[in-house]
Amino acid sequence: MSSIHCHCSYTTNPNNTSLCYSIPARKNPKVRFGSLTVEALTLSSNASTQPSLSMRLNTQVTIKNKNFGGFKFSESAISIVYRGNVVGSGVIPGSGVGARSTKKLNVTVDVESNKDPFLSRDLNSGRVTVSSHARLEGRVRLLMIVKKKKTGSMNCTMDVDTRTRAVTNLNCM
Repeated sequence: MSSIHCHCSYTTNPNNTSLCYSIPARKNPKVRFGSLTVEALTLSSNASTQPSLSMRLNTQVTIKNKNFGGFKFSESAISIVYRGNVVGSGVIPGSGVGARSTKKLNVTVDVESNKDPFLSRDLNSGRVTVSSHARLEGRVRLLMIVKKKKTGSMNCTMDVDTRTRAVTNLNCM
């Protein structure tokens, strides 16, 4: 349910007219993964070398704008985190999303991890759990006059199956 902000201007003139207009409440856009594929996966978990994980994630980031005005945002970063350490990042290019519409952007994220003591255990299990974070800052423009700063953010967790190169249990908030 959205609220509406009403603004009225009363004037004293011979016709006793007044001007009222309403502005729908502005909402933060929703940022999510639309699709996610694993490419170029390279693993090393044998006893003679330090365990390592290298992969490229091809993602489709969706930005859903429920506002009655367009949302323009600047270039942002998307981070991949493994056990509290940033292991990869990508760039979400600055763009805009029309009123009450969704924009899909393709983003590539390169991931490298080799310094975590639990990596060998996770690689041997065939499942590596990572999280992703992104924050889009921009402005919603209503009625060609009103501009309001809004922020869309994404926090997701997912499992990467290192045997099948599939992303499972994708959960975004």
